[in-house]
Amino acid sequence: MELLEADELEAEAEGQRFEHRRVVADKGQEPMRVDKFLMEHLRDTSRNRIQKAAEAGCICVNERPVKSNYKVKAGDVVTLMLDHPHYDTTIEPEDIPLSIVYEDADLLVIDKPAGLVVHPGVGNYTGTLVNALAWHLRENPDYDPNDPSVGLVHRIDKDTSGLLVVAKTPEAKTHLCRQFFVHSTRRAYNALVWGRMEQAEGRIEGNIARDPRDRQRMTVLPPGSEQGKPAVTHWRVLEQLSYVTWVECVLETGRTHQIRAHMKSIGHPLFSDERYGGNEILRGQPTASYKQFVRNAFELCPRQALHARTLGFVHPRTGQELFFESPLPDDLTRLLEKWRRFGA
Repeated sequence: MELLEADELEAEAEGQRFEHRRVVADKGQEPMRVDKFLMEHLRDTSRNRIQKAAEAGCICVNERPVKSNYKVKAGDVVTLMLDHPHYDTTIEPEDIPLSIVYEDADLLVIDKPAGLVVHPGVGNYTGTLVNALAWHLRENPDYDPNDPSVGLVHRIDKDTSGLLVVAKTPEAKTHLCRQFFVHSTRRAYNALVWGRMEQAEGRIEGNIARDPRDRQRMTVLPPGSEQGKPAVTHWRVLEQLSYVTWVECVLETGRTHQIRAHMKSIGHPLFSDERYGGNEILRGQPTASYKQFVRNAFELCPRQALHARTLGFVHPRTGQELFFESPLPDDLTRLLEKWRRFGA
């Protein structure tokens, strides 16, 4: 069983909770920390996730919430309690169209459209990229969509478009995950951000952590902070367009919402990014015509203007260097042309 992500755990509201998992300690159980105990009984999770669940009051022993350092004893009943009913998380094949850029016996590269959720989660249990992959590979006897040793190697946000790599075998996933871990992959994103950049290029360094005021948003803390995870983004200007700038972003790390949070932290939120305030008119003229122009631009691209344009890595079996590039989707192409005409 896989525990929920931290934002889902920490968003627990007061009220009724539902049992998602129950483990009864054996009669011969020696005293053991509850986080370590659950690590031995839950599949496909981490000690960090279990500890976050305990911090959120979701781990109970004998019907009482406990912290991670509680010592489980013989006969204790340990439960995971969440604020929504238990759902069957088994991934079923669904006939959803996929844009496949490359495929062989070991892996495939997908060009994901904006609006497609990558993996099932709260509020999106079906209709995801993972369900589509299960359908596409339904006749492959070695591919089990419910086996975490195969499948997605990395993720991008629902409303971000662009390239993803998927492993068909455990060996391929191990090799590819290692490349992402040591940052040897080649990934570049394109983004339209609010404001004109004062420099041609720059580097943003700051820990990425959950925003305590909005658990679905990330915030940036100073490097070296005890909270959050270290993150570095390199950016360079591709085109200045009056009150917005078209940039390229290259990641040293791959944190949740990294580009979106980092660009906001330097005063340049992504255009049309509702979560980070980019869906408001942040630069420009105080005229009715300009305000209407921007509203029309939002309608052209009603999602964060972010595209995972390139992806490069070493093939896990052949050792060949592979490199892929995704053309800009129509909504971003139209958005750029609109801003170019405005500045002409």
